[in-house]
Amino acid sequence: METYSLLASFAQTGGLLIFIFGFLLVIAYALMPSNRSTFDKAARTPIEED
Repeated sequence: METYSLLASFAQTGGLLIFIFGFLLVIAYALMPSNRSTFDKAARTPIEED
């Protein structure tokens, strides 16, 4: 039973770290200045189609 607890703990910790790393990557991508024009254009699309 000790092996199961060790593996479960490792999986939980590893999953949390992977989630946090991925979240930070998405936030960094969204806030990059080079993507500003792309996101501004996407934000204006619903208004321009009316």
